[in-house]
Amino acid sequence: MTAVRLSVADGIAEVAIDRPGKLNALNETVRQELMESFDELASRDDVSVAILHGLGRKAFAAGADVAEFAARTPAGQRELYRHRRVYDALADFPKPVICAIHGFCIGGGNELALACDIRIADPAARFGQFEIRLGLIPGAGGTQRLARLVGAGHALRIGLSGDLIGAEEAHRIGLVEILAEEGGHLDAARELARRMCRWSPLALQLVKTAVREAAEKPLSEGLAAEKELFLAAFASEDGREGVRAFVEKRRPRFRGR
Repeated sequence: MTAVRLSVADGIAEVAIDRPGKLNALNETVRQELMESFDELASRDDVSVAILHGLGRKAFAAGADVAEFAARTPAGQRELYRHRRVYDALADFPKPVICAIHGFCIGGGNELALACDIRIADPAARFGQFEIRLGLIPGAGGTQRLARLVGAGHALRIGLSGDLIGAEEAHRIGLVEILAEEGGHLDAARELARRMCRWSPLALQLVKTAVREAAEKPLSEGLAAEKELFLAAFASEDGREGVRAFVEKRRPRFRGR
């Protein structure tokens, strides 16, 4: 791969956007390589949690590569939208994804972070949806996922103004779950991933699925889905092992099935 770096150790995969000279802008190569990376990780039994971050000092990802799509026709853009997109590939990834954010997280970059499960930010990170500055609107979750996280009012303020907001404000309104110490966004993501990796890989995936049901369904349907997911966990080898280990006062040996 030329624009994305992938490494795996101790159950944790790290996926890094490697285009710092362009502020990790999301061109077609980056998008394709991200999809390939997460598709590979989805089927790997040695991966329980993934971390997504950007290399370089200035940005997690400064949006789409405008120069790439400037000459694209409306018909060409519509055709691209008929194909699988990196944002959906990331949101559909079955395992937990932590996004470690520093510097600029703008436009498509912010939408990439929104497609992750948990966002951890450096205090100097800056967030925004700049599409309004180009006479456009967000087209990959910057109105929908953002509104579900921070509410319609904040989503409208961010989308209509084109302004940047700081990491502290992003944390306050719910766009960021964890505000790390200065320069510590990736270390904080790794520490959280290590804590997750203590538990059943299957249970991790079922929790992610259950919470997604909460976001997308009415309460009664979500509760019904949660019940079925609990029963699936209860019937699993890991579920039986966890209960036995608790009763026997020993550390469980989870195997992901």
